[in-house]
Amino acid sequence: MNLKKTLIVSLLAVFALHQEVLAQLRIPNFFSDHMVLQRETEINFWGLAPASSNVKIIGSWFQDTVIAKTNGDGQWRTKLPEGKAGGPYELKVIANQETITLSDILLGDVFLCSGQSNMEWGAAQNLKEIIDEMPNAKNPNIRLLHISRNGSYTPQDQISNKWATLSAESLQPFSAIGYFIGKDINREENIPVGIINSSWGGTAAEVWTPSYLIENDPFLLQRAKIQGANDWRPHNSGVLWNAMVHPFAGYNLTAAFWYQGESNVGTWDGYDKLMKTMITSWRSAWNQDFPFYFVQIAPFQYNNKEPLAAYLREQQAKTAMELPKTGMVVITDLVDNIQDIHPIQKKAVAKRLADLAFAEIYNKPLKDYKSPIYKSQEIKGNAIEVSFNNLEGKLTSKGEITDLFIAGADKEFKPAKGKIKGDKLIVESAEVKNPVAVRFGFTEIAMPNLFNSTGLPVSPFRTDNW
Repeated sequence: MNLKKTLIVSLLAVFALHQEVLAQLRIPNFFSDHMVLQRETEINFWGLAPASSNVKIIGSWFQDTVIAKTNGDGQWRTKLPEGKAGGPYELKVIANQETITLSDILLGDVFLCSGQSNMEWGAAQNLKEIIDEMPNAKNPNIRLLHISRNGSYTPQDQISNKWATLSAESLQPFSAIGYFIGKDINREENIPVGIINSSWGGTAAEVWTPSYLIENDPFLLQRAKIQGANDWRPHNSGVLWNAMVHPFAGYNLTAAFWYQGESNVGTWDGYDKLMKTMITSWRSAWNQDFPFYFVQIAPFQYNNKEPLAAYLREQQAKTAMELPKTGMVVITDLVDNIQDIHPIQKKAVAKRLADLAFAEIYNKPLKDYKSPIYKSQEIKGNAIEVSFNNLEGKLTSKGEITDLFIAGADKEFKPAKGKIKGDKLIVESAEVKNPVAVRFGFTEIAMPNLFNSTGLPVSPFRTDNW
């Protein structure tokens, strides 16, 4: 009987606590002091308050008080008026007798950076470029939101992290690429910039994709099952989408940047479909077709019997050409050591990513700001003429073109000579009289020397499907 009384008392206490929590005015942690909200657009804003109550929101950049009505679960969602870039501003959220005040808010552009270790790494991994930057990390118009590593089997609505002003301390764990993108855009556009870093080294793209999209697609599911468990990174589909992206889905963005793919080399043939699925799902969750820019994986000695990394790069190029509002950065010329999967030149990678934004978001008149991607071939006698997408000017090379091969119907590739003819590449070999296919840089470690007019490397390619 005493046990029964104790249980009843305990249940009543839990119920009372639950009711108290429901009665509180709350907003997600990422709505915090020092945050950057997207300029020149209505701003999504949400939280919890007592059921069937009014929530008043007063912002120093807008005139009229915004009123939001909670539903029966105490949830409310609204839009705040747009404003021009600037700040700092203050925001007050009021429900019943409770008030939350947020200060030092900026209106500017917000970017999400995500992926595996090459996006994640920074000063904490002793990258010299970012360590050299830390003494000067004092720009008040750059703000950082670093998402802690967490996974979940169910979609979450909260994170533990809040926005921080730029300092050596806040930059220490942050993405080097993310920071350098923010620095470039802030300098060139003279607007506040907020960078969200949500990355986890070694992770496959499946963990960043809603699990139901993987589980209901036999093709993607079969490849996802190949991702084995280990002690240092999650492998189950959707677990990082649930915990490290879903909580702030809807927080207005300008664009997303992505650097990942190394952990999907073994399942390369599903990568284009997987990335299209993931990107589309993110855009759907935001209800916004934001630009999505990504990095093609770098040359690295994977030691596979077949050039699996080259196949994956080909998949990445396919995504870039077929999915609207995407762009791919090629970095075959930015690798210092093919035995290290982490190239150290993060600042140059960030510049190429930022240039995509400058050209396509900020409408700067940049020429040849994208790496050329294979378009088509035409057989002309004993030679093959190759044409490219994303090429406005002429091709260039630093000496004799390297990593170039040609084959006939026997599918035996022989070393080839390449000649530039304006925006075309002419390929031939004395050993192949009737050529049918060309491969350029199509190995796991190739660092070829063919570029566009601005010095961006041509994406490795093959014209066959053997």
